[in-house]
Amino acid sequence: MAQVLEFKLPDLGEGLTEAEIVRWLVEVGDVVAVDQLVVEVETAKAMVEVPCPYGGVVTARFGEEGTEMPVGAPLLTVAVGAPAAAEDSGSGPDERSDEGSGNVLVGYGTGAPPARRRRVRPSGGAAAPAGAPSPAGASPARPGQGRPEPVGAVPPAAAGTPRAARNGVAPSRGDGPVPVISPLVRRLARENGVDLRELEGSGPEGLILRADVEYALRAAATGRLRSTAPAGSGVPSAAPAFDAPADQVTSYADIASVVPGASGVSRGTTPAGVRVPLKGVRGAVADKLSRSRREIPDATCWVDADATELMQARRAMNAAGGPKISLLALLARICTAALARFPELNSTVDMDAREIVRLDQVHLGFAAQTERGLVVPVVRDAHARDAEGLSAEFGRLTEAARTGTLTPADLTGGTFTLNNYGVFGVDGSTPIINHPEAAMLGVGRIIPRPWVHEGELAVRQVVQLSLSFDHRVCDGGTAGGFLRYVADCVEQPAVLLRTL
Repeated sequence: MAQVLEFKLPDLGEGLTEAEIVRWLVEVGDVVAVDQLVVEVETAKAMVEVPCPYGGVVTARFGEEGTEMPVGAPLLTVAVGAPAAAEDSGSGPDERSDEGSGNVLVGYGTGAPPARRRRVRPSGGAAAPAGAPSPAGASPARPGQGRPEPVGAVPPAAAGTPRAARNGVAPSRGDGPVPVISPLVRRLARENGVDLRELEGSGPEGLILRADVEYALRAAATGRLRSTAPAGSGVPSAAPAFDAPADQVTSYADIASVVPGASGVSRGTTPAGVRVPLKGVRGAVADKLSRSRREIPDATCWVDADATELMQARRAMNAAGGPKISLLALLARICTAALARFPELNSTVDMDAREIVRLDQVHLGFAAQTERGLVVPVVRDAHARDAEGLSAEFGRLTEAARTGTLTPADLTGGTFTLNNYGVFGVDGSTPIINHPEAAMLGVGRIIPRPWVHEGELAVRQVVQLSLSFDHRVCDGGTAGGFLRYVADCVEQPAVLLRTL
C-alpha cells in the first residue's frame, strides 16, 4: 500500500526563513525519483533548485509560482510505494525506500540520474493512487500557523473544472473559497485581525497578495479606518473598518481600487509613485546595508594611483599565451598580499564576547551587479590562488551570477570585499562594508590623466582607490598603511614580487 509523505521547504541555511516559488518542475501525477529536482525557489541570497528526498507519485503541490513560503511549510506530498511509481521505475514496491535520502539542498543529492517523468492518469480522475491517505492529513500544522491549502491536488469532483477554481481561486466572490494561496498572507491577516473574505485581491484572477493586506494595515495606521467595525459588517471586532468619504474607500472590498495596478480606478486619494516591494535580493541587500550602517562605525580613506605599469604588466602576461588574466584578478592578488601584511582588516567583531576575531583565511567577495540586483559572490581561499586561478574563479562566479545559478554557499562566508565600481564609469565611492566583514576596497575607473612622472608632466593611466574600514578593528594608521601598500603595488607591480 502506498504511503503519502510530506516534503517541507527545507532550511536553506544562513538564517533564511522563507523562499519564493519561482517555477515548479513537476506536476501533480508525475513520478519522481529520490533527489529529483522538483521546484525552483528564490531566497534572499540565490536561486535554488530543491530536490525531493522521496521517490514516488506527486499527489499534491502547495503554493503557486510567485508564492512566498516559510521554511517548514509543505511543498508537496508524494505517494511512496505506489504501484504506478514502481511500474515506471522498473522495480517492485518492496524494492523502494520509504525513508528517502534526506538530501534536500542543491549539490547534496545522491548523484543518481533522475527518473523519467511520466504523467500518471489513474482511472476515475483521482490524482492520488488508490488507498493513499488524504494529503490534507499528512502532518499537523506548525504552531501558530495554519496549514496551507494544497494547490495542485485535484479531487475527482474537480475534473473538468477551471484551473483557477481547482487551485482554490474563486472566479467570483459569493460564498466560495478565499482567493489566497500564500500562508504568509494568511498569517499576516490573521495576526492583524483582517478578514480576507472582505478583501478583493489585486493579483491574477483576484488573488489576494501580501500588498493588499499591507495596504489595509497602512490605511488603518494613517487614520483612514475606524477603530471598530460596524455591527453586521462581517468584519471581526478586532479588525479596523474603513471610515472615509463616499468618493473614497468605504469598505475592505474597495481596497483594490487604490492598490497600484488596479485598472479603471482613480488614484487621486493615494500618494503618487510606484511601490516596489523590498523582498528577495533587493530586500536582503536593504537589510544587510542597514545593519552595516547601524552596527559598524566605518571610516573611508582614498588615494589616486598611477596604474600605467600594472596595465602594461597585464598586457605582457596575456601576450605570453595561456589563459587570460583579468584586471580584477591582479587587484585581488594585491589585496591578499596586503591583507597578509595588515591582518587587522581581514577580521570580524564579536560584540557579545567583545573580541576582534582575526581570520586565518581570506575568502574574497566581489560585488557583481545582476538583473536580480547586487550580489557578492565569494572566492574561497583567495590567498592560496595565483592570478590565473583567481581569473578562472572570478569568471565562473560571474557567469553564475548572470544566469542566476549562484548557490547560497557561493554568496556567504566572505572575509573581505573588492568592489570594482569603475565598470560603471565612476571615479570614486565610499563603499558600505559588507557586514560582518571589517573592510572593503573600492576601485574606480582607470582613465588617462595628467600626472607627474619622474619629475615631468605626462599622461598616465590613473585610478582612485578607496578603503572603507571598521574603526573598531584598527585606526587610521593601519588603514592608511594597507591602502598605501595597495597603491604601491598598482604603481609598481614589482613590489608585489617581494611578498610572494
